[in-house]
Amino acid sequence: MADLNLITDVPGLLVGHGADLRLGSGATVVLCETPAVAGVDVRGGSPGTRETDLLSPGATVDHVDAIVLSGGSAFGLDAASGVMDGLAARGRGFAVGPARVPIVPAAILFDLLNGGDKAWGAQSPYRDLGRAALEAAASGAFALGSVGAGTGASCAGVKGGLGSASARTASGHVVGALVAVNAVGSPLIGGGPHFRAAPYERGGEFGGLGFPAVWPDEGFAPPLKTSARRTATTIGIIATDATLTGAQARRFAVMAQDGLALSLFPIHTPMDGDCIFSLATARNPEPVDLSTEAALGAAASLAMARAVARAVYEATTLPFPGALPAWRDLFGSKS
Repeated sequence: MADLNLITDVPGLLVGHGADLRLGSGATVVLCETPAVAGVDVRGGSPGTRETDLLSPGATVDHVDAIVLSGGSAFGLDAASGVMDGLAARGRGFAVGPARVPIVPAAILFDLLNGGDKAWGAQSPYRDLGRAALEAAASGAFALGSVGAGTGASCAGVKGGLGSASARTASGHVVGALVAVNAVGSPLIGGGPHFRAAPYERGGEFGGLGFPAVWPDEGFAPPLKTSARRTATTIGIIATDATLTGAQARRFAVMAQDGLALSLFPIHTPMDGDCIFSLATARNPEPVDLSTEAALGAAASLAMARAVARAVYEATTLPFPGALPAWRDLFGSKS
């Protein structure tokens, strides 16, 4: 089967979205068909995460059932509870005697000031959005742009969104990236339309524009969100079919973070809480030596950079007055 250029090209993974356009927010789940080794790398000054300590190499629980990305700032961490509820009903989870506890790490981004109706009353909607994402999880193709965790995302001067990309290494391993792009910085060079990830683009996946004729000097005035949107965070998942240890999964996540630096500027600011999870489904049983591990990490950084650009390229403007415009509204429809 031909690759879809999505994280679901990694065997053993399913993806689902839950979203509410009136709210202007949503959640995305990556579900492991069987528990997978996981790692995490958290950077930036304003992280919002759940169960990341559990992913430290040497921790008692070394596999996860799913990973959740959500909008909603700290409220969005409850999306993982909805996924846990659904997985428990399916009999999934880490066995502790007769009890089972689904292991569902999560990270959130800040989208509370994007114009949506956040007056949800006594209970936030994120538990339900997480459960909806789980129920929608499937293999194969899934939507990109203003969907799931990327529904309410924004960047400096342009709408953010949810993106994905995949690649194959010389060793035959599959690498896939999924990211919700909500950065303080910009994915564009100067005012656009060119993407910072242009050198790594494959097959015109985000317009095939290449670089501008002249690179602007951004040293004295880096692109930043306006004061009304200065809380951000870009969160993502990098996955492979390789068989990795916990320590290798951690390094895989660290190297994937470089993809954010290749596609967003500035990145890891005091207002960002950038977080990348990693998953290794072990569908490819070949041992991973240091050289292969390095090649997997390099592929991860480029796939993540491409996923960032795809997120912005595929995004659509939210239906609110004064909503931040999408790339396609600023620079023309997709070609």
